[in-house]
Amino acid sequence: MAYEFCTAETEGHLLIVTINRPERMNSLHPPANFELEKIFNDFAANPDLWVAIITGAGDRAFSAGNDLRYQAEGNKIEVPKTGFAGLTARYDLDKPVIAAVNGVAMGGGFEIALAADLIIASDKAVFALPEPRVGLAALAGGLHRLPRQIGLKRAMGMILTARRVSAEEGKELGFVNEVVPADDLLAAARRWAALILECSPLSIRASKQSVLKGLDEADLEKAINGKYPAVTTLFKSEDLIEGPLAFAQKRAPVWKGK
Repeated sequence: MAYEFCTAETEGHLLIVTINRPERMNSLHPPANFELEKIFNDFAANPDLWVAIITGAGDRAFSAGNDLRYQAEGNKIEVPKTGFAGLTARYDLDKPVIAAVNGVAMGGGFEIALAADLIIASDKAVFALPEPRVGLAALAGGLHRLPRQIGLKRAMGMILTARRVSAEEGKELGFVNEVVPADDLLAAARRWAALILECSPLSIRASKQSVLKGLDEADLEKAINGKYPAVTTLFKSEDLIEGPLAFAQKRAPVWKGK
């Protein structure tokens, strides 16, 4: 399917999504948000797609967040129920998403990256939650995800100053997994995706769901003994048999994802 404000390409079990509004620093307006929601709805529902990468077109911006110019022009602002880019309020996606941050990731753009499971950043990437500088607040998850991912004081150091953080500092703070030269960004994101794709997709989904839902429990014992549907699916799957069998036969497993 052709999209106007983004692209979606498949490479085997991998989906690569590119926000394609470089003339607006890949900022998002309602039509772009709803396109991205459709793409990620389809990704979630497609049993043949196991991992997604999201990035931005061009070399200047991953996403500058909400398209304030569109809003200032008097247009109605709507956000899909799954949130900014169809990701920031999508709490039931057990498939992993990698953010390949190729430049500016500001406001909602940073919140998209924080909603992903991994952040691979170009050495030109810059991150910030600058909403207070324009009388707003990072309400698409940034105010809650960032403290959970890097700790309260480090997060407050970004949130309360609205300051810009380089890719290298982002790695030091703990929200960036790897920093690479700009020209190597997508290759690096594909490398991380390939490592995930070597694993059982049902094991990956069970692991992601257990981690994220387990964090909802303050009590460690309750988290460990929690009931997670993706774990139940894993233990009823053909892949649960294939993994040990392939290990015993000293061959690469052939995952079916079922």
